[in-house]
Amino acid sequence: MGKIIAIANQKGGVGKTTTSVNLAASLGVLEKKVLLIDADPQANATSGLGIDVESVEIGTYQLLEHTSSAKDAIVKTESPNLDLIPAHIDLVAIEIELVDKEQREYMLKKALEPIIDLYDFILIDCAPSLGLLTLNALTAAHAVIIPIQCEYFALEGLGKLLNTIKSVQKVHNKDLDIEGLLLTMYDARLRLSNQVVEEVQKHFNEMVFETIIQRNVRLSEAPSFGESIINYDASSKGASNYLSLANEVIQKN
Repeated sequence: MGKIIAIANQKGGVGKTTTSVNLAASLGVLEKKVLLIDADPQANATSGLGIDVESVEIGTYQLLEHTSSAKDAIVKTESPNLDLIPAHIDLVAIEIELVDKEQREYMLKKALEPIIDLYDFILIDCAPSLGLLTLNALTAAHAVIIPIQCEYFALEGLGKLLNTIKSVQKVHNKDLDIEGLLLTMYDARLRLSNQVVEEVQKHFNEMVFETIIQRNVRLSEAPSFGESIINYDASSKGASNYLSLANEVIQKN
């Protein structure tokens, strides 16, 4: 059975989509069969893998509405062993449309049941909010990776996210684990970056991944070419960071 991992943080700009796309591509290169689900209405994971967002007819929206099966929503990507369920801006409407539905938190979980055995890992790129979309992802997932930016407000909002995870564990998904906290956008030259790393490691100890994602120009450039860092520049620091993270995730599982 595949392991479902949500990549979540309600704070924007912490490297969720960068992590989702590049961890998925790295796991694929390491010969794991991977599905990435874009559960963010901004659809950056979709465009970041070279899929034209405007041309998406079946994606996460139809999956959550249960008007399409997961198998029908899957598209192949240029990355080896990596499939994608894309998103479109219409996903914005799902929070309102699901409000009156029974068991609205379980829509994604139910939709993924028929395909869970087809993959080693299913990653979900969550929206930067703690709304119904993220709740669906956390209810469907076995574990969550929390990216934390190595900057001043890094820990702000983390308590709120951890409380949300606790309440999901209590009410919707008792098996939900924290896979790990991932430090991103690290710059060794900045004292602040180093202070954040120390602080997070001191407070959360073994919950923190050993791999730290460093600031890297090639990592920022890759999405504009519709490629993961592995396809765009496999020799870059960013690629080696995400391959190292993928190895850590594989060893943990």
